Amino acid sequence: MTTATASDFTVPTLGGRHHFLLRRLHSLTGLVFGGYLIIHLLVNATLIQGVHPDDIYQLQVDKIHALPFLWALEWGLIYLPIIFHTIYGIWITLTGQPNVGHYPYTKNIFYVLQRASAVIIVLFMLFHVFSMKTGLFGLPKFVPGQATATVAIHLNHPVLLWVVYPLGIIASCYHLANGFWTAAITWGLTVSEGGQRRWGIVCGILGVLLFIAGIAALVGGARADAVPLTPAQAQQKVMEH
Repeated sequence: MTTATASDFTVPTLGGRHHFLLRRLHSLTGLVFGGYLIIHLLVNATLIQGVHPDDIYQLQVDKIHALPFLWALEWGLIYLPIIFHTIYGIWITLTGQPNVGHYPYTKNIFYVLQRASAVIIVLFMLFHVFSMKTGLFGLPKFVPGQATATVAIHLNHPVLLWVVYPLGIIASCYHLANGFWTAAITWGLTVSEGGQRRWGIVCGILGVLLFIAGIAALVGGARADAVPLTPAQAQQKVMEH
């Protein structure tokens, strides 16, 4: 019985002789993106601890925004890796030739779900980032000094709480878990079928734990809507900063 390799899921070459490096860079930036997502979800999960006697989530946000050269860290470890991984991932999605209809094997199904989750994540990130950064759709901008209150206001919208964010969390957790699994194949870390199976179990558990963390963040944010900060007040805080 043969085992899966990264070449099982091929797409037309891009960049000629640089294609190998581009694929490795795509995998590497995916790992960086995944590492950021783990931290992001774990920090957000502290929302479940509430705001009394201490707002733990706010304390974590304060620590992050107190880091020196935060803008450089954000661009170097978050924005640029995400932008490259997203653009190259879109190209893979648009040019790939899934054959799950002819070969409905588990790994083929995982691959199709990986591409589908990528599309969902792109749309979700555009909404999430721009709504938090610019206040789209009448939502308040994210205010570091009023982090919990800002999140609470976002989650006061039923569609966001029950549809948009759960879908984004599910897609992100699956994409991360399956991406980590295929990355190990890409980098030659899991060669045997047994190694791939064992690593797949670890990645599956990681995905489930992160999903739980994401749901905990939603529950905590929804419960924090008693924080006395209206959208107008949140916008005023933005102006003050």
